[in-house]
Amino acid sequence: MRVATARDGGATLRFALLLTAASAGLLLAGLAAGSDGWSLAWADEWTLVSEIRAPRSIGAWLAGALLGFAGAVAQGLFRNPLADPYLLGSAAGAGLGVVLVLAAGGAAGASIGLAAAGALLQAGLVGAAFAGALCGVGLTLLLARGAARPMSLLLCGVVVGVLLTALSDLVTLASPEAMRGKQIFLLGSTGFLGWTSTAVLAAVLAAVLPAALRVSRALDALVLGEASAASLGVPLQQVRLLLVGTMAMATGAAVAQAGLIAFVGLVAPHLVRRCLSVAHGPQLALSAMAGGVLLLASDIAARTLVAPQELPVGVLTAVLGGIYLLALLHRRQA
Repeated sequence: MRVATARDGGATLRFALLLTAASAGLLLAGLAAGSDGWSLAWADEWTLVSEIRAPRSIGAWLAGALLGFAGAVAQGLFRNPLADPYLLGSAAGAGLGVVLVLAAGGAAGASIGLAAAGALLQAGLVGAAFAGALCGVGLTLLLARGAARPMSLLLCGVVVGVLLTALSDLVTLASPEAMRGKQIFLLGSTGFLGWTSTAVLAAVLAAVLPAALRVSRALDALVLGEASAASLGVPLQQVRLLLVGTMAMATGAAVAQAGLIAFVGLVAPHLVRRCLSVAHGPQLALSAMAGGVLLLASDIAARTLVAPQELPVGVLTAVLGGIYLLALLHRRQA
């Protein structure tokens, strides 16, 4: 286990300040980025800024922070830098929840247009996605008989993800009305984030981050191996269960409010590790900040690149994340 030095502490503080400054700058940019381009006439557009741009910008940062945090937990828990917060069936479960609600609406004769999908995302779909994400992770834990064996947990998560995705596809085939709403969810969108969504995301982040930080030393011990961690008195099963729970809560909340946004949870911890070598405690907090910066920057780009049209933010994060991983792969092969 690496012992942190005063020099490391200074570098960590500087990196945290850099991420804080980037977050503040991007939040200001988010208040100025509109469908008609950039505008600093905030006093004249106060209603637009306070009711739409502000909650959307803060909500995007919080959703990215939850995904970055969940990614750091997943990579620490499974000791795998390619681990993703969607591994344990949360994304597939959320997708199935959304499809079931849309299919039920279609069966009841509701019209599932873009406006209706937007209204549903503000109400029933959010709850269905969150419940679906938690059910997916719960089913994974049930099949793996707890969190004691990471490899079994990982395999069961893959199996649950495949099965729930197949079930979601079957429901979509039986109810074509669900297709459009499902497409919005799969592409990821921060356009529906309001103050209520922002409050929910902030509450979940305030709950899961301190809980994970309290057991972050167990993740440091796991780097030495399970036997060594157990010999140090780490209650492995309880710690794993707590970390899986925080990861599921963070992922479920982010997916429920913003849909499936790819690569943020995978790339944010990578970026932190490339800049700093720190213990898991700072890694979790800094990954959350990096995830917030990544998603908010992508959201601003999605709003402004082809204004007055808007790109799905999930598409941008997938492109940027794919480019980053390709560059990383190229550097390692060189």
